[in-house]
Amino acid sequence: MTPRSIPTLVAAILSTACAARTPPLEAIWYARNSDESVVSFVANASRISIVAPQVFALDSLGIIRGSIDPRIIATARAQGVKVIPLVMNPGFDQPSIHRVLTVVATRANAIRNLAALCRDYHLDGIQFDIENVHVGDRDAFTSFVRESVDSVHHAGCTLSAAVVPRTGTDPGTSDYHRWIDDNWRNVYDYKALADTLDFISYMTYAQHTGGSTAGPVAGFPWMEASLKYVLSLGVPPSRVSLGIPAYSDYWYSAYNPVTGSRMRGDDIAYPSIVALLTRAGAEPHWDDLQKASFAMWENHGVFELAWLEDARAFAAKLALVRRYGLRGYSVWLLGLEDPRTWEVVGPVVRN
Repeated sequence: MTPRSIPTLVAAILSTACAARTPPLEAIWYARNSDESVVSFVANASRISIVAPQVFALDSLGIIRGSIDPRIIATARAQGVKVIPLVMNPGFDQPSIHRVLTVVATRANAIRNLAALCRDYHLDGIQFDIENVHVGDRDAFTSFVRESVDSVHHAGCTLSAAVVPRTGTDPGTSDYHRWIDDNWRNVYDYKALADTLDFISYMTYAQHTGGSTAGPVAGFPWMEASLKYVLSLGVPPSRVSLGIPAYSDYWYSAYNPVTGSRMRGDDIAYPSIVALLTRAGAEPHWDDLQKASFAMWENHGVFELAWLEDARAFAAKLALVRRYGLRGYSVWLLGLEDPRTWEVVGPVVRN
């Protein structure tokens, strides 16, 4: 045995001992019908409790369209992984979901089709990924969820929802913050939804997006503050699955003839951001406050920036799930992760 292998062996022993003392967590991994997602799922299905493909769209007439890659279905059934696909408003279109929520016939059609989707695909559950809903539809959204739960449960499936997080009720200090509040955050009555649904996936990622300033994908203080807020409302920890990012962000200057020059942030796979840093000759550094690595480099006189969600970042954020006694975690997105992430995930729930 070489000296270098000794720490690895010790880490493996400690990991096994810790796993034996702690109950397994419910591990949800989101997927798409892409080769990257499917290949990653097939390779790592034994470490996943639930696979959640983002593949179904609920249109303005209450009709659901989409399909699941048959390779995902086959692997899930062979490995005992639950299949709980996402049903979203396509393109997060606000007018179409407003119609579903407020037109009686359309709403009823949507609820019937959710139950039919469960039965036709022999699903274990469905998760709503309904976003960009105006705060004026808050009560309509909550009541739609309640009616959908009854229908989907009768069809033999669970129903959950992915929800945009927030750190408190203070109004935003800019037009951008107020727009985000009114259209993305305030529609979710977290307590009412958690009491009605089987659980919520709390999407504590995308802290910084292409429309904001540059920053980490999911800074640790922001994640924890968001989590503390939702729990302070009386949402049971057993109903919360913590959102953890597997993707990294690349920030660079971009020009648009309409909006002009601005900083743009793109979601990027971990292997791709590592390759970009290698070409730029940039070295990532660990930020112990944000629990993520970052790098900055100069490109023709203009600085670019990357925030990396590697295995170390994943492990640090996964610790929040244990610390607050949550049911588990929900990861976006299969195929974008640091391959070493699979070394830090523990045993999973198998029912």
